Amino acid sequence: MSKIFLDGGDPQETREVVSLLGSLDGQTTNPTLIAKNPRAQKCLGERTCTAADILSLYKDLVREISELIPKGSVSVEVYADRETTTQDMLKHAREMWSWIPNAHIKFPTTKAGLAAAEQSITEGMRVNMTLVFSQEQAAAVHAATRGAKRGEVFVSPFIGRLDDIGENGMDLIKNIKRMYGETGSHVQLLAASIRSTEHVLASLAYNADILTVPAKVIRSWVETGKPEPLSQGETGTGKPEGGVRGVGVPEGFSYDAKGLTPIPYKRLDLSKGWREFNSSHPLTDKGIERFAADWNALIGTE
Repeated sequence: MSKIFLDGGDPQETREVVSLLGSLDGQTTNPTLIAKNPRAQKCLGERTCTAADILSLYKDLVREISELIPKGSVSVEVYADRETTTQDMLKHAREMWSWIPNAHIKFPTTKAGLAAAEQSITEGMRVNMTLVFSQEQAAAVHAATRGAKRGEVFVSPFIGRLDDIGENGMDLIKNIKRMYGETGSHVQLLAASIRSTEHVLASLAYNADILTVPAKVIRSWVETGKPEPLSQGETGTGKPEGGVRGVGVPEGFSYDAKGLTPIPYKRLDLSKGWREFNSSHPLTDKGIERFAADWNALIGTE
């Protein structure tokens, strides 16, 4: 079974989702989610926070979340904009790593972020490579973190943001899962930017290792009976491939891409060094700008 994470920055939501599901495998946080936290919004309205205050607030929220799911993973994201260096990211990562015992440190999947992840793994940290929009970026994550154990590295493709530009984000989930499966990769696939119950069902059907899901989508999934699609190719269940366990969804589930452009599978050589893969993507750059803007708004900078 895929693991279910909450995508959010409010411990109250964590409590609610734990109550709804009975348990929670982890949580992902980022600057935008923290900016939406009521405590951060108050700070934003009063313009009273310094950079140190925001970092302290982030630490307090992460610690509270960690205590609610002590056996789960909590992803904590370093600050990064276009000028942030690998060493700057590592400085933030080392501090954040000390906050809680169950952290995965989130780095953007850029050259600087991949170099930081490579070093972090040698120092014994766990990492979550975020803002992934291509199979080549996922290949670079595998190569940069080679030698890590399974469970120490997540890769986070963003489904919804690919959908936004007319590409089928679910194809990227399927393609990365296939690529990692063919090579026995240590990296776990974490489906991110999930917008709907359909995204949940398809991510389960495509065997994503982890789904990180906003609270409102989790509520919707629970309301339909928490249906669980059979993984593609699953047999011995008496149901067809792509069938669905649970209630509220008919058997023979098939993801409707609604006319989105397919993303073809690429055969990539994962034995190559990470710098040999193209780790650039315009949506990664856009995502970094968005996260940085949310932090800078909180601390009153431009």
